[in-house]
Amino acid sequence: MRSIPVGIGFAAILEVALAMSLVGGAARPARAEPPTAGGDTLTTLERALLFQDLSILAHDSMEGRGAGTEGIERARHFLVAAFPERGLSPLAGQSLQEFHFSGAPGGGNEVTGANVLGVVRGSVRPGRFLVISAHYDHLGIRGGRIYPGADDNASGTAALLALASELSENPPLHSVLFVAFDAEESGLRGSHAFVSDLPIPLDSIVLNVNLDMVSRSAVGELYAVGTHHYPFLRELVEAVAAQSRVTLLLGHDEPGLPPGDDWTLASDHGAFHQQGIPFIYFGVEDHAGYHQPTDTVENITPEFYVRAVETVLDFIREADALGDEILARRAGGASR
Repeated sequence: MRSIPVGIGFAAILEVALAMSLVGGAARPARAEPPTAGGDTLTTLERALLFQDLSILAHDSMEGRGAGTEGIERARHFLVAAFPERGLSPLAGQSLQEFHFSGAPGGGNEVTGANVLGVVRGSVRPGRFLVISAHYDHLGIRGGRIYPGADDNASGTAALLALASELSENPPLHSVLFVAFDAEESGLRGSHAFVSDLPIPLDSIVLNVNLDMVSRSAVGELYAVGTHHYPFLRELVEAVAAQSRVTLLLGHDEPGLPPGDDWTLASDHGAFHQQGIPFIYFGVEDHAGYHQPTDTVENITPEFYVRAVETVLDFIREADALGDEILARRAGGASR
């Protein structure tokens, strides 16, 4: 992958993001040059938008984005506006998928959640889909303190928007359905609602790429989880790892691991896996800010974050190129 300027301090990034928000917000970025075969990089504007979106979602005004709260509604409104700005279209006229559940953090009453949907149509296989997902909820306010959830998972949600911008500017072969899931922290409620009432045929889904906690790693390590269950994806992941500017590791998906170390069902990709849909989950190890009020924008690792998003973009491009093969392997029972 081509080098990214790493001397940009976090304060400077936020200054650029603030300036952009004051002069018109999240305009769609223009690409100065087409992606090269060696790996995609985000433009300067795309990087600025990435940090702007992260900062908005993790801002105190979102009140920790707890399911069923006013904070999550603000985040949802932001995403509904941002999706078309980044080149996404509603799926068959649908931009929201509502569902109902009880047991949200802080209360037992029935809650209405909503997944946010948007699609980039494929140039060759528009009837087949890669589903790219990230949950936009977090823990809300607990004990009078806001849990901002910058890494978990404002980072994945902002990355979703950056990927949408890139793929809408440079359309893939297959359609790409972007889904921001609600109520992951309440038991993967949004993703289970999605797979229970799929807006596209089950057999049209090539795979799920899930992003959850992708912005904070002092050692520069990002995990790609799922190849134990779908070994035909291993070579693809290894090819991306070979050119990645982060350390891309396999693991956290084998039976018999200590409690908490098997991430197979740890986030929204689990709902896809339970339906037999192949997945790769990108995320980092737990850190000191995990599910703490200290999971703030100031504590992310900016250079790592940009490079992690670019690594995911490279994976999506590779998976898009191999979509027919992945579907054939899945249909042939090679998933396990």
